[in-house]
Amino acid sequence: MKDDEPSIIFNSQVPGLNPRLLNSFVTKAAKTAGLRGVPDILITNNRMMRRLNSRFRGKNSTTDVLSFPALAVDGCVGDIVISADVAAYNSRAMRHSVSDEVQILILHGILHLAGYDHENDQGEMAEREMALRKKLGLPSGLIERNSKPKTSLAPSTRYARSERAVRRSSLAKPPRSGSSGQRTRVSDQRHSRT
Repeated sequence: MKDDEPSIIFNSQVPGLNPRLLNSFVTKAAKTAGLRGVPDILITNNRMMRRLNSRFRGKNSTTDVLSFPALAVDGCVGDIVISADVAAYNSRAMRHSVSDEVQILILHGILHLAGYDHENDQGEMAEREMALRKKLGLPSGLIERNSKPKTSLAPSTRYARSERAVRRSSLAKPPRSGSSGQRTRVSDQRHSRT
C-alpha cells in the first residue's frame, strides 16, 4: 500500500460495502476537503465504539463516528472510527445504502481532522459538509439532517440517534447525564471528535 492510501480495517461486516471503492472515496474526500494526507479508517461494532467513546470522551455510550487527529505527521492525518451498527441503523432510517452512510460518516470525520468543529463554530462545518457532500454525490449529511425539524426521519441530535441504536442492541444502558460533547484529554494525549 502506498503512503498516500488509507488503511481501512473492517472489524465488523458491512454488507454491500466495497473496500476498493471505499479506499478511493476516502482518498478523494480527503483531497477535496484540503487534507495533506489521508486518514486511516476502522469500521467496528457498537461494543468497540462504546469503549473508545468512554476512553477518549468520557461517555459510556456508542456513537456513529469518532475522529482522532494524528500526533505525528507521516502522511496520515489521523484516524476515523465508524460504528457499522449505527451506520446500518441510520441507513435504514434515512432510506439510503449502508455504503452511503459510511461515506457520510467518513466525510464528517475528515472535516473534523481538517479542523472543523460543529459544536463550537458558527455553522462553518455545516456549510462545508453540505458543499462537499453535494460535490461527492452523497445524500443528506450528519449536520444537515440533524438540523431538520423533528418531524424528519432522523432524530434531532446525533446523540439521540446513536442512543436509539444502542437501546435496540444488547448493549443498552441508560445514557450518562451531563454530556457536553467536549473532547476529553487522556494520558496518551489523543483527542476525539464526533
